[in-house]
Amino acid sequence: MKIVHIILTHSFAGSERYAVELANLQAEQDHDVTLILHQRGAEQRANAIAHRVSPKVNLQLVSGMKFLAIFRAKRLLKQLKPDVAHAHLSAACRVLQGVPGLCLRVATLHIHYKKQQHAKLDALIAIAPWQMAAIPLPLRERTVQLDNWSAAKSVPMDARERLRQEHAIGPDDVVIGTLGRVEQSKGQETLLQAFSLANIPNSRLVIVGEGKHWQQIRDKAPSTVIMPGFSSEPQQWLACFDLFVSTARSEPFGLVFLEAMHAGLPIVATASEGAKYLQPLFATELVPIDDAETLAQRIKEQLTQLQRRQYPMQRFDPAAKAAEVLAFYQQQLAIQNTAKS
Repeated sequence: MKIVHIILTHSFAGSERYAVELANLQAEQDHDVTLILHQRGAEQRANAIAHRVSPKVNLQLVSGMKFLAIFRAKRLLKQLKPDVAHAHLSAACRVLQGVPGLCLRVATLHIHYKKQQHAKLDALIAIAPWQMAAIPLPLRERTVQLDNWSAAKSVPMDARERLRQEHAIGPDDVVIGTLGRVEQSKGQETLLQAFSLANIPNSRLVIVGEGKHWQQIRDKAPSTVIMPGFSSEPQQWLACFDLFVSTARSEPFGLVFLEAMHAGLPIVATASEGAKYLQPLFATELVPIDDAETLAQRIKEQLTQLQRRQYPMQRFDPAAKAAEVLAFYQQQLAIQNTAKS
């Protein structure tokens, strides 16, 4: 099958990871796969996108301001003439809106259904069941819900000790950690408040990630809070943590929960959409959003249960999920072909 993925953002985060990993997986299965990126996503920096793309994927770059990049991606798509074009986030959806009838036009709902982005497309992939209710019925019939995926990654044996030494964390200190963009939707200021309220002896808080609120949080944080910025190897930080905490106000699925579970970490989370969906797996009671006092109490409760644990991760196998995406493409192509005949 000839497949084109489109994502026109500049920096690597959850949606970008999904698009790149899906393109890589499909290329490994011998499909003809192209990924269209904005050229800023190919810059030489740790949080860029292009260096994560498999050599088996045909990488195509477009340039310019958003409207120009959309125009160029649309022109490129018409030249490629794929069987399936798969959009990720708003600008990519606008590309597909401009090529009706060219191919099967699919988008993944990385956040939630938006009429202006998704209504005119042929089919949708929801990453969590809660997203389905907002989709109008005719399009909902051409939508499938498929979980996100994650695979366990090997971590150097010395990762925990090395990171603790590099950041002057004592070998017996309790490390409470979180991963993700540092922005309002992730609620790190609530985590700062809770960490202060909990007042746990010999503890450190680690906030891994970058974003527009990074400096604001850094300015508020005491010296016991470590903020190393973006990490290209978050699994090593997870090995360093004793407890993983998510204080997100909004989290559509929460790929980071899968990563924390692969690391065997106990999890404390606020009641975001993704946490509600995955909570049966990590089985700790969710905390109301923006409730620093309850969060502090839940963190303290977990201090007696910091041992690593085993989670049932089979349903999130990447190869199996890629096969489900492909089966959905084939189903929707068959429906299109029947309608044309």
